Amino acid sequence: MSGSALPLGVLLAFFDAPRPASAQTSQPLNPVVIAPAAPRSAATPAGNRPQGVPKRAKRTARQTAPKPLPQAVPASDVAQPTPLNGNVVAASATRLGLTVHETPASVEVVSQQQMQEQGYRTTTETAQGAVGVLAGDAGGAPASFSMRGFSFGEVNVLYNGIWVGPGDITSRVMETANLQQVEFLKGPSSLMTGLNAIGGSVNYVSRQPTTGPIQSEFDASFDSLGTYRTHYGSGGSTNISGLDYRFDVSSSKINSFIDGDYQQLGNVSGQINYRVTDDLKVFVAIDYKRDQGHAYWGTPLTTTAFSGPFSTGGVVAGSMVNAFLGGAPITGVTVDSRTTTTNYNIADNSTGALELWLRSGFELAINNQMTVKDQAYVYTAQRHWFDSETYAFNPDENAIDRDRFFVTHDQQVIGNNVDFNWNTSLYGMENRFATQLQVSQNKITFLEEGNPNSFPFDTVSVVNPSPGTYGMMFPDARYNTLDTVALSVEDRLKITPWLSLIGGVRADDFSLSRSGSNFDGTIPDGQPFTTDWKPVSYRAAAVFEPLKGLMIYGMYATAYDPAAAGIFSLAPGTSLALTSARIYEVGAKVITDDKRAEATISVYDIDRQNVYVQITNDVATLAGDVHTQGIELAAAVRPIENVKIWGNVALTDSKYGNFDVWTGNTPSNVAPVIVNAGASYRFDSWRWPTEIGGSVRHVGARYLFEDDMTVMLPYTTADLFAFVDIPGRDLPWQALDKMRVMFLVRNLTNALYAQFSDPGLPNQVLLGAPRAFELSASAKW
Repeated sequence: MSGSALPLGVLLAFFDAPRPASAQTSQPLNPVVIAPAAPRSAATPAGNRPQGVPKRAKRTARQTAPKPLPQAVPASDVAQPTPLNGNVVAASATRLGLTVHETPASVEVVSQQQMQEQGYRTTTETAQGAVGVLAGDAGGAPASFSMRGFSFGEVNVLYNGIWVGPGDITSRVMETANLQQVEFLKGPSSLMTGLNAIGGSVNYVSRQPTTGPIQSEFDASFDSLGTYRTHYGSGGSTNISGLDYRFDVSSSKINSFIDGDYQQLGNVSGQINYRVTDDLKVFVAIDYKRDQGHAYWGTPLTTTAFSGPFSTGGVVAGSMVNAFLGGAPITGVTVDSRTTTTNYNIADNSTGALELWLRSGFELAINNQMTVKDQAYVYTAQRHWFDSETYAFNPDENAIDRDRFFVTHDQQVIGNNVDFNWNTSLYGMENRFATQLQVSQNKITFLEEGNPNSFPFDTVSVVNPSPGTYGMMFPDARYNTLDTVALSVEDRLKITPWLSLIGGVRADDFSLSRSGSNFDGTIPDGQPFTTDWKPVSYRAAAVFEPLKGLMIYGMYATAYDPAAAGIFSLAPGTSLALTSARIYEVGAKVITDDKRAEATISVYDIDRQNVYVQITNDVATLAGDVHTQGIELAAAVRPIENVKIWGNVALTDSKYGNFDVWTGNTPSNVAPVIVNAGASYRFDSWRWPTEIGGSVRHVGARYLFEDDMTVMLPYTTADLFAFVDIPGRDLPWQALDKMRVMFLVRNLTNALYAQFSDPGLPNQVLLGAPRAFELSASAKW
């Protein structure tokens, strides 16, 4: 079903629709997850470097009457989620209220329960069990993801369905305690999220109010690296009829294995839902986040010739070119064992952010078939980075060349989303229709280092480097405003009980204005300027359900984003065009009748045209395309009540094509194979029920930078956990339902490995954390 056929289908549905019956029963209040709404770093000259980012080198029978409108039920509100959460709704994947199982796309939901049981403390860690997803906390772009051959700003990041900017500018290290679920939508998906959804999108969903008795919880943990976390949450119905709430507050210090590196996180969030009548519900929500600390920009690569007996095996291989000096490749790269915990940042380095979300809106059931929802929001953020970010081994001096860079963000986003859902029939065929109108204005001001000095700024020793200080700052100013109006339409027509057509179309109107001034009072070339785009994106799919619980689909979708750089880094002199990306995908999803087993498989082909690639420290060019093909398989089973077994595998082949520089090369941070597996057993018959389990993760070889010279070698890690549930009868405070005490071992074998890279820093890698032991306790009452 093509996107252009949707308006005709809706028109026919209108004339054929039965007279609406008045609502006879109240509908539960949907979680308010309204779909939408830069830093990475080193020594790129100001004219070519993306601005505002730390500096870088680089699926019943036919109905004759309409069903009630579908309700978006998050994982934590489903009485018994299926093993892969296929019976929950991911609002970021479709506005039709379809479950993950019914949606003709690759969608994963990581629930709050999974975060607790697997020990996922930050949003970055939620990717550890997801199919084919890599993530890392790059210094300038924390909580960045790589999916289906694309990474950083090519993967959209949403907050309750709202986009506030490219993830490699706006993302922060973020706690999971205040989240209800994290949703992963794979592949080009501009229909749902607009710009930047090339590799897919990641949606963070805040905890929602619940109806019923008030329930509270408290949890705390600490580990052998010095990380500690505390969280208190409460939610339920108040004494005021129809008024439900949710409140969460968390505080944590995420301590690193790198000397002096940490992130202090604080989060306060709350939401009130009020049912004014059976048909009208309103809500107000607030979310305040603060983080402060020091960023880990990576560990510099050295050579085996220099490191000698201190060279490590199994981490990296190949060669590299010094980002500052250029010249011939430096062969025999390694990580020096004496530097695996060394901090090469300056002594006065700092990174932090203050973020505030205010959201409010309503949901009105016009009748049994139609619902209108509205959400207005305001988001403000102040972010800063103040660092030496690039560490490049200089073989002539056997030392590390460094830079200096700072950037601050002052951002304000205001917007409104209006959703209309209509559940009807078309000539006796069930039809679901959804549309959304989005209007927003996104203003962001960057102050950033003008870098008038030559590079490198300084040179330090490889072992025990003297940290030094920043020195004088030369701030350039850049002012950006992005006005957006977007209209999207989705429809599902169930032609027979076993065949459905699902499609959608989205039209955007973007207007970008930029201006600025340099530290010396000069005006940047080509500024001020204004430009606009009016892209249209699609998704079309056919869904076959030959057997109960088995859904087979075929899907085509498109996406777009700026070709040359992040939306807030464009300037005349670079390409102002949008890239185009498309995906062909076929797949199958199955859930057994007893809901104890679930499996999914997808095969896809993605092509993205007109890709801008930074090929050296100061030269960038437009490549022809990036072509990615892959297979993803996931399965989970509960063979008996107290056993859980799960696993997934992703095979990915991603290449540059029609590229006069690196045709055939694989983009950075793309693993040809990723395997995750886990199992647990619960001893329910014990007085204190106990569960023990573990997981293993294997990631294949990846390239650090687009030249494919430096290989981050394959690695395998394993985690073990055990938790005990102590019932309230055995606790001093009888009001407690239970207390859970958990012990977790991360990276059991203490593997040393390269976890991720920022390709803008081609001489350093982000190492994975060593073995750590964690003890936690949580109580509910």
